[in-house]
Amino acid sequence: MPAAPHGASVGKILHESFTDGAQLLLLGAMLVGLITGEAGKTAMQPFSGDLFKGMLAFFLLDMGLTAARNFHNIKGNSPFLIAYAILGPIAHSFIALMLAQALGMSLGDSLLLMVLAASASYIAVPAALKLAIPEASPSLYLGLSLGLTFPLNIIFGIPFYDFMARWVIN
Repeated sequence: MPAAPHGASVGKILHESFTDGAQLLLLGAMLVGLITGEAGKTAMQPFSGDLFKGMLAFFLLDMGLTAARNFHNIKGNSPFLIAYAILGPIAHSFIALMLAQALGMSLGDSLLLMVLAASASYIAVPAALKLAIPEASPSLYLGLSLGLTFPLNIIFGIPFYDFMARWVIN
């Protein structure tokens, strides 16, 4: 298996990505939900509904504070990192649009797939990088993803993805 940056093998990174406790917990929870149905949903409501919203708010607040504290550290880094933070989501959304068109998806489903593909860098990557490459700098991956990519995606990206989806799908 080829080596990834910083000496870690791609196989090791993929293994960590698919066998990490958080992913197994999520998959296990979905399996339990499928098995227990509505009765299980009702029993778990205090944890999956009310408590989850509060914990999510604290998690997002912590990530936002970390990004804000470290955003100044982006200065002086490779311009390619900044270019990727801006252009990566657009490229990901374009790939998603082509996939949606090939699969004959509806306009709404296509737009949702585009937004999810464009937002993957600030939803999944920070947590994956923190575990897979511990020596990676949070100032870079949090600062770029939450300080640059996220606001650009919200302000300009989603309206642009909507325009492109309407142009291609209709």
